[in-house]
Amino acid sequence: MVNRAVLAYRLFTGTRHHLACLVEELAASWQAGLEGRRHAARGGARKRAAGAGARHQLVFVDRLVATPIHLRHDLPHSALGLLFGVDRSTVTRAIGEIRALLASRGCAVPDRPGLRLHTPADVLAYAQAEGINLRLDATEVQVRRPPAGHGGRQAFVSGKKKQNTMKATVIADDQGRTLWTDALRPGRMHDATAARNEGIAACFQHFPTVEVLLDDGCPGLRRDHPGQAITPPRKPNKIAFPHVHTAREQARHKHSSKRITVEHALADHKRCKQLTRWTHRREVLPATYRAIAGLVSNRNITS
Repeated sequence: MVNRAVLAYRLFTGTRHHLACLVEELAASWQAGLEGRRHAARGGARKRAAGAGARHQLVFVDRLVATPIHLRHDLPHSALGLLFGVDRSTVTRAIGEIRALLASRGCAVPDRPGLRLHTPADVLAYAQAEGINLRLDATEVQVRRPPAGHGGRQAFVSGKKKQNTMKATVIADDQGRTLWTDALRPGRMHDATAARNEGIAACFQHFPTVEVLLDDGCPGLRRDHPGQAITPPRKPNKIAFPHVHTAREQARHKHSSKRITVEHALADHKRCKQLTRWTHRREVLPATYRAIAGLVSNRNITS
């Protein structure tokens, strides 16, 4: 076992203030989940007083410290077990519990303590109330190839990356702060299709004054929602006058300068080693990505 103060260093878990806020926010939810599992295992109400029985080998704060270390640096569970003086299986269960709590938190917003965004409708409602423009983009995380003979094996093959990937759709504001990320989709799915599956069309109808900047791969959204889904201008005909091409390049440069903040948000996520290349089970990646996005959003509004 090592000194807990070393494991709680900001390189591993962020600032002490951020860690203290996480403890305060998640302690009650973790305890409620624990009591729910115990109630299911007992098949009824508690028969002994609260606090009786064996103590946890890994207390809640240690579980909360171990999870960001694993998310940021992809340290193996066996190594974390060695650091905390417990078995690997204990660390595996602990990380699974805390990761689920982190994934369900949503993303924080600046100047609104306690407010968190969970759905695209929440994001567009916030944007309309605050009068800000949004940026939407997708990123891909390389995953293991599904075993041969399993259905849906080709769904993960990305035409862009030429690899097996899963795709995350992210919405950020004009400061590059993450406001929302979806449940990840197979890499073969197009960015616009993934956004439609998350209900972006209904959100545009309910919040008509919100503008979302997109890349030039989503002309269908621009066609269906003119004035709201903003993409770069299309390439003019080859026989167009030179000043038309010049104006188009200037407009594309201006659009890219505004949309670059969502690229910065994606780069913040990819600083976590687990998202550079995912080597674990694909079923766990969506919860991991949402947990990382929530932690990044907290760090951006408090930094």
